Amino acid sequence: MSVVYSRGTHPVRAWCALLLGVGALLAGCHGNRLFVPGTPVLTMGQSVNTSDFASYIIIIDDITLTESDGSVVTLLGVPETVDLARLSTLEELVEAPAVPAATYISASITVNYGSALIYPIVNGQPVAATVVGPSGSALTTLAITVTFDPNNPLVITNNQSTRLRFVFDLAASNSINTASSTPVVKVQPFALMAPAPVDATVMRARGLFVTTQSLTNGFYMNLRPFYDLVSALGAVIVNIDAQTYFNINGVTYTGAAGLQVLQSQPVDTALAVYGRLNDLSTITPTFNATAVYAGTSLESELGDYLNGTVASRSDGTLQLLGAIHFLPTGGTSFVTSLPVTLGNNTIVSEDGVPAAGLSQASVSVGQQITVYGQATNNSSTGAIESLDATAGQVRLGQTRLWGTLNSASSASASLDLLTIGGFPPSAFDFAGTGTPPATPSAYQLNTGALNESTVAPGTLLAVDGVVSPFGSAPPDFTAAAITPGSSMQQQLVFEWANGAAANSPFSSLTHTGFVVDVRNVDLSSIRYIRTGAATLDINSLPGGKSPLITTVGADQSELQLAVGSSADAAGVSVFSSPVEFYTAIAKALSGGTNRVYRLVAYGQYNSSTNTFVASTIYVALQEST
Repeated sequence: MSVVYSRGTHPVRAWCALLLGVGALLAGCHGNRLFVPGTPVLTMGQSVNTSDFASYIIIIDDITLTESDGSVVTLLGVPETVDLARLSTLEELVEAPAVPAATYISASITVNYGSALIYPIVNGQPVAATVVGPSGSALTTLAITVTFDPNNPLVITNNQSTRLRFVFDLAASNSINTASSTPVVKVQPFALMAPAPVDATVMRARGLFVTTQSLTNGFYMNLRPFYDLVSALGAVIVNIDAQTYFNINGVTYTGAAGLQVLQSQPVDTALAVYGRLNDLSTITPTFNATAVYAGTSLESELGDYLNGTVASRSDGTLQLLGAIHFLPTGGTSFVTSLPVTLGNNTIVSEDGVPAAGLSQASVSVGQQITVYGQATNNSSTGAIESLDATAGQVRLGQTRLWGTLNSASSASASLDLLTIGGFPPSAFDFAGTGTPPATPSAYQLNTGALNESTVAPGTLLAVDGVVSPFGSAPPDFTAAAITPGSSMQQQLVFEWANGAAANSPFSSLTHTGFVVDVRNVDLSSIRYIRTGAATLDINSLPGGKSPLITTVGADQSELQLAVGSSADAAGVSVFSSPVEFYTAIAKALSGGTNRVYRLVAYGQYNSSTNTFVASTIYVALQEST
């Protein structure tokens, strides 16, 4: 069994972090600078609304910051195992350490691919890939430099917190070749870091419960992100309100009742909170929680946890598809498919909803679940072979459907499915889901108060909700939210097979935008605009002409523009000014040595003007082969 472990921790640093429950004492525990500095609040996510990968597990070895005077400060000094594929749907609050108040001009990220578990989705199934660098050789450890926008450097202020967003973009970093039975993923890492405002981004903060002392409606927690079992990386004050959902040791609560039960739990109880950053005006950031999971509802040293999608069910046995496996020892692995047994004593809850009357029959095909139980492992390889959750727990998560509308009434709709939980309908066996069984081409939704009757048939929709209990369909699914694809962020991608020759990737490049030259002989067949699970081939546009890619019309305060590569002297350079960004692209290509590897943009495509209005544009340069 391939397992990735977060390697080691710094005992002094961890000991200092555990002190933060009593206030700002942690601030004096960063390095040897024993004074009260400021706090960069590191969050990590992606800009994508879909992914080609079921798993992309790597290790971030460390992150450092460089001050304007050249001094280097460690931001993340503990190796962290990260599944980048999971960050395409939810941002992670990684740490809130203390660093010296200063202006920082760049960051360096060390990434370890030595034990990477990378599984692209090929023909509807996750398949283990061979991972290589630009030259075709195996990858181990590499460093990426990110140069902050000179007009928007990272400024850390005494006794205040500042959000620092880290994006490791999979679309800009990877090219997948599926010509052979074992797919090959060529990696040229492309990352971005930039100060970011407190906004509506929903994120997860995982860590340890400390205390409710001095707080009326909240608690202190120490951060322990991702799958880490040993670190404590800064403190956060978590605020709750009357609607905050709690799931503690398999029992659900709401508001003050949940906080009271949490208060009775031992210090250092594992927990994860979901919600939004709130106040960064002090050295300890605050977080508004909509949901809190603690104790065995989240993790336990007595069993194994898996998160995946139910592909089929027969009686009490589920087949779980594309599951991340969290071992009680702290290791992390990926399982393509695994049988899970449920029983009448299995505790079942629904994430975010204090629903009553749930049972093992509530778990059906297509449902996203987190399940806790006892693993059976292969005696030779140690690989997990099955999970017995008859005395365990199941949490029903929100499942996302992508599909086109067949028809709708005031409280129901029929959908022609494209994907369920990121996998195509062909990956699922709907036998036993109901009478008749669910049909992917006419998947029946209970839309409740979400009236879709005025929406035109053929409209692309993203639907979030839960699958109907096994055997009870139709309807097949209860929708909690329905969003037109046209309202979702779209992704534009171009790839050049061998790197485009200097000055030739674009037919035009001005201060208002640029157009890709589709006649360039090095331009590969990878050229598309993707909306969720729907892909539009650039060749299908009128005349096969590339759209104008521009920031004109986008929210200028949200621009994220970057050009470079991990091999470039300045690494990846970040800009917030379109003019400076376009100038940097032209300069990078003017010397005749740089080539473009991938272009990735996020925004909205206007078919009437053949214009892609982007708030985020990444130009990844070709690394030397």
